Amino acid sequence: MVSGNIFHCRKSSWPPEEYISKSTLQLFDYDSSAPPEQAWRRRLNSHANLLKEFRVTFMEAIKMVRLGIRIWSYVREEASHGRKAPIDPFTRESCKPSASQGVPLGGMGSGSISRGFRGEFRQWQIIPSLCEASPVMANQFSIFISREGGNKKFSSVLAPGQHEGLGSTRKPDDQGISSWGWNLSGQHSTYHALFPRAWTVYDGEPDPELKISCRQISPFVPHNYRESSLPAAVFVYTLVNTGKERAKVSLLFTWANSIGGSSHLSGDHVNEPFQAEDGVSGVLLYHKTGKGNPPVTFSIAACETQNVSVSVLPSFGLSEGSSITAKGMWSKMVKDGQFDQENFNSGPSMPSSPGETLCAAVAASAWVEPHGKCTIAFSLAWSSPKVKFVKGCTFNRRYTKFYGTSDKAAVDLAHDALTHYSRWEEEIEKWQNPILKDETLPEWYKFTLFNELYFLVAGGTIWIDSTLISSSMPNDQDQVRELENAGVKETEDKINGRKRTVGMRTADSSYESTTSTGHNCVDEKLYGHDNDDDVGRFLYLEGVEYIMWCTYDVHFYASFALLELFPRIELNIQRDFARAVLCEDGRKVRFLAEGNWGIRKVYGAVPHDLGTHDPWYEMNAYNIHDTSKWKDLNPKFVLQVYRDFAATGDLQFGIDVWPAVRAAMEYMDQFDKDRDGLIENDGFPDQTYDTWTVHGVSTYCGCLWLAALQAAAAMALELGDRDFAEICKRKFLKAKPAFEEKLWNGSYFNYDSGSSGNSKSIQADQLAGQWYTASSGLPSLFEDFKIKSALRKVYDFNVMKVKGGRMGAVNGMHPNGKVDDTCMQSREVWTGVTYGVAATMILAGMEEEAFTTAEGIFLAGWSEDGYGYWFQTPEAWTMDGHYRSLMYMRPLAIWGMQYARNRPKAILEAPKINIMDRIHLSPVIGGFSHHNETGVRKIATKARCFSNSVFHCAC
Repeated sequence: MVSGNIFHCRKSSWPPEEYISKSTLQLFDYDSSAPPEQAWRRRLNSHANLLKEFRVTFMEAIKMVRLGIRIWSYVREEASHGRKAPIDPFTRESCKPSASQGVPLGGMGSGSISRGFRGEFRQWQIIPSLCEASPVMANQFSIFISREGGNKKFSSVLAPGQHEGLGSTRKPDDQGISSWGWNLSGQHSTYHALFPRAWTVYDGEPDPELKISCRQISPFVPHNYRESSLPAAVFVYTLVNTGKERAKVSLLFTWANSIGGSSHLSGDHVNEPFQAEDGVSGVLLYHKTGKGNPPVTFSIAACETQNVSVSVLPSFGLSEGSSITAKGMWSKMVKDGQFDQENFNSGPSMPSSPGETLCAAVAASAWVEPHGKCTIAFSLAWSSPKVKFVKGCTFNRRYTKFYGTSDKAAVDLAHDALTHYSRWEEEIEKWQNPILKDETLPEWYKFTLFNELYFLVAGGTIWIDSTLISSSMPNDQDQVRELENAGVKETEDKINGRKRTVGMRTADSSYESTTSTGHNCVDEKLYGHDNDDDVGRFLYLEGVEYIMWCTYDVHFYASFALLELFPRIELNIQRDFARAVLCEDGRKVRFLAEGNWGIRKVYGAVPHDLGTHDPWYEMNAYNIHDTSKWKDLNPKFVLQVYRDFAATGDLQFGIDVWPAVRAAMEYMDQFDKDRDGLIENDGFPDQTYDTWTVHGVSTYCGCLWLAALQAAAAMALELGDRDFAEICKRKFLKAKPAFEEKLWNGSYFNYDSGSSGNSKSIQADQLAGQWYTASSGLPSLFEDFKIKSALRKVYDFNVMKVKGGRMGAVNGMHPNGKVDDTCMQSREVWTGVTYGVAATMILAGMEEEAFTTAEGIFLAGWSEDGYGYWFQTPEAWTMDGHYRSLMYMRPLAIWGMQYARNRPKAILEAPKINIMDRIHLSPVIGGFSHHNETGVRKIATKARCFSNSVFHCAC
């Protein structure tokens, strides 16, 4: 447990002054309308500076010129087929990244929309792999206030008028949104963020006598696998009248029929008003997407109560030719504060013409008595039931299991959001409060911990109803095509008695149905759940710039968040990779770093990712290096599987994935060339640091391998596979002394055992294997003094010698105290790795060093004096704060720190006996070989066998 006095070493890591007066906060002290003290804060008039992107040095560019040419050719080739390359360093967004992000909207996996801290809706990710970063400025909340007697009137958009999305000049005769009242300075308005909620408090703006709190709520509820999938959000306005006169207040919600970018101009969009149950009414916006993508329907709505009346304007335009213009709409609201009730009977609008922008508005009006309070709630929902992959098939999103696929589902989503949000908040507060009230934790850690979860919504996540894979989808004739001769087939592996899937399917086949000649490579045989328990299939991107699903070497760091909050999703991702290990895809792929050719997916190798344009079927979208030769993926798979198995106690999961664990370990035998039990690296960047070359034995991969041997032995013993446990122990007992002899220098573990200029570098991530060993309740890999010595070296050099610890941990540092500039990655700070190092320190009893290390990421990325990376934490930054790859998966590793502080009961109560001492060596000699599965079969029979084809059991 962290002591309560270790966080005073650095004062004012978060500004101490109050952003809102205490008297105003007291006015909102009910109904959750006041933001928590621990929320991240920013004034609305804060400058959103442009972010500076990473650039390679001249020498790095020279070394990478051939790779650059090959990537350029590959990007152009993909574009010629209408596809976006997974990694494209050449194409730049028209909207330059800025420090403007805020909490995203909606649950997980149904498309996402982010909202900047100043109120703009941006970062649209409705279509898989496509992110439209620019804000749609017609999407706004506005307010209209008139005091009884008519002496005081106020009207304003509830966002600062100086905004890059509006342009610098406004014409007096403009009929568009620049004609609206952009009267808010933002000087007395503050944004507060604690994902999945955010609060904007307007402390007397635009009316000095009206205090306004808007809280944004999304259904991200841990362990709730239904509502956490819903594409909906609620905006609850609390109005407090501090004046002596009664005030009529009208709030306006405007929305463009758009999914970001220029999609609003494509034409054929339709708007329609609706009235639902419980006083919920609003407008549906049917959006016809381009390029054959499935349509999207938006719903904007408000809830009518005894004191609140709702009216709508189903359609208005932004140009002079519109029947009702944006300027005309605004004038109507200034005059009347509401729209005509007859608008509810207007029916669907005429489809928009190409080049025309179709917008809608919902107004909610109420009287607020002197010193009185009033609440007005709006909802935003979007229904995009089908997710279509460019080269693959179409699936139904997870939420359709509960709401169906009709475009009218947006009405039900909007209705349920408005009627259920109080319960969402109760569950969110129940989850967050123990951490927020823990006085042993620093304030910055509390809100950064929760806010880094933004990525599970805004990280391009896809969550589908997996029952469709084996049932509904084959009936969709538009998506089903015949398997070709090169498609899936199964052959018997004569050596180990397991079936092996090879060939997978051709690049242009769309769907793989189960036939007499083979099994669907994403069938349900690794899923061990009844239909009622099925939580679907989940994908999330490595990053919005690196569009690969579930990149596994990065998931190694990020997966603690899913294990902690949605463990059944985490187990299903592991099942996906377990199935992939036993598959082989023989199609040829060119690897761009060396220019050589190889096959897409090798049997026994853990794939780098689950694909880009055809996930689950066409894996390994990453093609810079041949990842079948990477040394970290297989050990990471074994370590994650064992951690999840130990933490959840899910025996069926262990049985399901055990054949893949064994195959993954056997596969690595080829990399132990000198038969000392250790794997060797092959003189190229063959691990997650994919520009950082490794020679011989490396501290990173070698440590992962030692940990994997121990985890595999422990898991084998648990499942009754004693022969395999003995083999792993034998290897471990040979490998450990060899590792220490080759790499331990008395202070830390050298980068590698080679003789290059950086072989003695101090790698921040050198104890990644020990991190997982301790996280899984296994005995330490090394003596305690060596672990602490290595971590102390990392702290003193990689952390504290870089701007006094205010940047995080640089990846590589020479023992003379200079940053290792061997390559671009050795000189970078990796945000997620820094969190992982901090977690390792916590597990080693070095709490003060851990939180100081992690605080550097807060200071550089999240603090007011930092670089502005909030809600878009990048993969990396350099010493001067230039970023690489915004909105990246790996920073979710901060949940590894929380896991280290509160390990599951199953881990803490595990026997303290060294698992390796419980395995008695037999006379068997040699590497991995065929062994008896009797014990595993026995367990499988008891736990409900999931497939006769794996263990050949008769259940």
